[in-house]
Amino acid sequence: MTDDGEMRLWGGRFEGGPAPELDRINRSLPLDWRLWPYELAVDRAWVGELVAAGLIDEGTRDRILAGLVAVEARLDSGDPGLEPDEDVHTLVERWLADEIGDEASQVRIGRSRNDVVATDTRLWTLDACGRIDSAVRELQAAMLSTAERGIDVPFPAYTHLQRAQPTTAAQWLLSHYWPLVRGRDRLRDARARIARLPLGAAAGTGSTIPVDRDRLALGLGFEGPCENSLDAVGSRDWAAEVLFAWTQLAGDLSRLAEDLVLYASAEFGLVRLADAYSTGSSLMPQKRNPDGAELARARGGTLLGLLAGYLASLKGLPTGYSKDLQEDKRTLFAAEDAVAETLAVLAGTIATLEFNADRAASSITPEMLAADVAELLAAEGVPFRSAHEAMGQLVQQAEAEGRDLSYFVGEKAGSVDPTLASIRPEWWDVAAALERRSVAGGSSPAAVRDQLEEARTRLDG
Repeated sequence: MTDDGEMRLWGGRFEGGPAPELDRINRSLPLDWRLWPYELAVDRAWVGELVAAGLIDEGTRDRILAGLVAVEARLDSGDPGLEPDEDVHTLVERWLADEIGDEASQVRIGRSRNDVVATDTRLWTLDACGRIDSAVRELQAAMLSTAERGIDVPFPAYTHLQRAQPTTAAQWLLSHYWPLVRGRDRLRDARARIARLPLGAAAGTGSTIPVDRDRLALGLGFEGPCENSLDAVGSRDWAAEVLFAWTQLAGDLSRLAEDLVLYASAEFGLVRLADAYSTGSSLMPQKRNPDGAELARARGGTLLGLLAGYLASLKGLPTGYSKDLQEDKRTLFAAEDAVAETLAVLAGTIATLEFNADRAASSITPEMLAADVAELLAAEGVPFRSAHEAMGQLVQQAEAEGRDLSYFVGEKAGSVDPTLASIRPEWWDVAAALERRSVAGGSSPAAVRDQLEEARTRLDG
């Protein structure tokens, strides 16, 4: 304890406390109080090992465990981030001391804040990945439900943001489903590198207490202990990997959000966002603003900045623990909050999304079937190069005459180029064009239904 009653886990060799400026930047409790459930789990597991190692007796263990129950009740009922302590470890020990006295400090035997905070943070990250996975699943479920309504809705597909060829509303929406499948796979894959136990590494050279780290790992839900004590406390590549997975996810979501912003605009008019996921203007009464989608789009940049900044903070650190690593929580917590909010607003937006089938159908013009017609000509024996060239000339002629491209069939098409004379009226039919896209993963209604079935099996796979 300091002279003014504040508890610190260090300080015996110092004549006084830290300068206010250092205290402000060094104090992490406003952030790391989120770790308190994991801090308590680590404490409970550790005192069991101290008994097994003969460092404390069962009576001391039982008093510590009872004290931790009381501490948990206090933590669960208030805002521990407002307490004056340096960090969550100090807070828990101080409140434990309030309950059981000096025996509270016994929990620190043979360990360091270095290995404890690394353990706490890994445990939090494992749970955070689970929370994000569940939120992604909610968005995926909304996509599948809404896509079901769009299987038979013709929809324009774009390349270079120019109308390209016909597809369906369901195919468009499902194109945003599969990146989320890959995103969940990345998080599951990262778990193997997160789920290694640092506890027992102490300050970095390994604990002097003969604890069973395999037993500790199993009890705390890890797959095994970290293999090297210095690496255990000094490495955060696993955190960077999770940040990348979340950043890639946010990038994928930003593409969906951009489509929503564009397609909901009056210029496109392909979809309508529900009132609950739109906002108005403080000046213009007629406005419907896609603010949720726009903010979701911005979060891609937010996550990219967090990832880049974090990677820069890790670059060139020396072996072992450095206080730079304390910033991992600031970055991880902010990243999870940003991704979780984005997923939630997009899940609601997609679940209530409406397709403007009439506007979508009217945006599919015969020019978008020019490639189809060229391929049909090739199927009848016209070399594709010649068919492609002739169709380009036909498009040019239609533009010059101000005619719809579908006007050109039979002799009318042949007057532009003899190779086009076999064009028939049904070749300009959009429904037929969609049916031709029957390859696996294609845009035909049957192919999309198959894709939906596969997507449903992958939802919980």
